[in-house]
Amino acid sequence: MRMELHILGTSSARPTGHRQVSGSLLQCEEGIMVIDAGEGFQMRYANQRKRLKLHDKGNTLRASRVHVVCLTHGHLDHTWGLLPWMHTMALDKRETPLLILGPTSSEVFDAVLNGDAIPASAPSAELARQIRGWQELGATTESLGYSVRWILGDVSANRWLEMGDDGGATLLDTMPQPKGWKKNRIQPLATHHTVPSCAWMLESKGGAGKFNRLKAAELRLTDEQKGQLSSGNDITMADGTLLKADDFRGQERPNTRIVVSGDTAEMADGITSISDVDVLVHESTFIDEAQQWADEFLHSTSTGAARTALACNARHLVLTHFSARLKNAIIPLSEAKDLFDSSDVSVSAADDGDRIKISENGAISHLVWSDDGWSS
Repeated sequence: MRMELHILGTSSARPTGHRQVSGSLLQCEEGIMVIDAGEGFQMRYANQRKRLKLHDKGNTLRASRVHVVCLTHGHLDHTWGLLPWMHTMALDKRETPLLILGPTSSEVFDAVLNGDAIPASAPSAELARQIRGWQELGATTESLGYSVRWILGDVSANRWLEMGDDGGATLLDTMPQPKGWKKNRIQPLATHHTVPSCAWMLESKGGAGKFNRLKAAELRLTDEQKGQLSSGNDITMADGTLLKADDFRGQERPNTRIVVSGDTAEMADGITSISDVDVLVHESTFIDEAQQWADEFLHSTSTGAARTALACNARHLVLTHFSARLKNAIIPLSEAKDLFDSSDVSVSAADDGDRIKISENGAISHLVWSDDGWSS
């Protein structure tokens, strides 16, 4: 596995009988990032862990591996499950530091940085308001017992600050990355919604393929010889046989990019300004006949999500965040497929509990959850 996304909520605005609100976990080899945590997130997270224990033993989502939470915006269906879950982790004696990132407006950014009151013109769902409220309710390093960093960003201007537990704020040079992550990098992508918003991209650096330890063992190579080959150096054996380093490496790993949007109108600048995306997980709240509602509330239709996928040269599009009025995703999936009729982009529709995997060789698979496990 190179990356694996666990989609734990696919409904927009409110839960339905079979869909919950937004919340996902994205695994990479260095840890886990959470993207949004709407109402009831910790229960959905616990259920996914139980499913893995029963149906995919060895694949775990331990809370100690969660290093960062990335919020796409401040609407409560994307944030309201965060605080209870943080308190649960404190009860479970969490020790791992937690980094929390989210977008704000230039106006609020300046006010927070200067120690001023949040402007009355800022929306009620402004993340800065929520963070201050959560801190008052004990979401601090001292109260929780583990390190918490609250980071707000004026994403378009690439300005970042840290909201301290004492009510102050500190200007940062850059957006922090999860502690210890070196091969994977998180990047915000500005989106267009009724409140400050962004998508989040996880990019994994490519590199040489895995060293073939079995082949080296069969040849009874010394540790020094294995080290030379692993470093890319050819070696000559005592009998004159030349061993080439390339023969001991698997297929070279490409760079890998997965983008997860929050609520946004189609063709958001931050997403369309990048290219070569492997997987784009994009909201598709409305079907085409409700385009006027998508325009008014700055959401996307399924074909709008498809147009965005084409613009960022995505290999695969995953539709999510469906209106509660939709009983299933048959119509949005069909509409997106029609737009891709003459392209190589593939598309699927997400249900709660589904997993999107990108393997070491770049292959993409959508694993669909049912009561007896996952199937592709």
